[in-house]
Amino acid sequence: MSYEDVRYEVDGPNAVITIDREKRMNAFRARTIEELIHAFKRAWADNSVHALILTGAGDRAFCVGGDVKQRNETGDYGPTENGLFEAAYFHRLIRDVPKPVIAAVNGIAIGGGHVLHVLCDLTVAAEHATFGQAGPRVGSFDGGFGSAYLARVVGEKRAREIWFLLDQYDAATAERWNLVNKVVPKEQLLPAAKAWGEQIARYSPTALRFLKHSFNADTDHQGGLSQLAIAGLDSFLQTDEAKEGAAAFAEKRQPEFAKYVQSH
Repeated sequence: MSYEDVRYEVDGPNAVITIDREKRMNAFRARTIEELIHAFKRAWADNSVHALILTGAGDRAFCVGGDVKQRNETGDYGPTENGLFEAAYFHRLIRDVPKPVIAAVNGIAIGGGHVLHVLCDLTVAAEHATFGQAGPRVGSFDGGFGSAYLARVVGEKRAREIWFLLDQYDAATAERWNLVNKVVPKEQLLPAAKAWGEQIARYSPTALRFLKHSFNADTDHQGGLSQLAIAGLDSFLQTDEAKEGAAAFAEKRQPEFAKYVQSH
């Protein structure tokens, strides 16, 4: 596959996979997800790779989630070679690849981008990084790993705060909440992530594979919730309520959701 939205390089024992849509703050379209899937499987198959590092281009954003401007323009996230938008599959792949996945958060991680870092095994963040959710503001949601697994990571109260208030949190707060493992100056971000990968490469890959699957086993049932949520989201995105969220985002105005309040 020829990459347009992703950069892939192997540096020692690390596969560094970069979302390369800096002008869109590394928001993903359907093709981006397709390329990320290919890159993760490429790293999985490469026996010289012991750890995967996921990051974003530039220092402004790690990933701001799905490309809402694209969604507003076309009603979807654009074409792919197989015709599918496989975000839920990519979520599972982050968990299923039998090698530790490290998120190197180089800026804003919000919405679907926040979900990606949460799903990674480890997260190192630059000091200027910020974290949060945006779905209900733009007419979207993640009822699968993005909420259920998040609650396992930070606890129910914090997860509900993140989703219901939609505030953004600095890296120090994220570390205090156990949302990230380590915070470093931005110039040390990739070196810190690579150092973890180099440390991991000294350990038994079979033992690490079993450990990763063991950690996942406790929350694998949330994959079913994720599929259910994606099916619901596909239907919801066709409604006027969801379209209002995307249109308001594109027009840089407050969405008018009041008329969609239901009494049941």
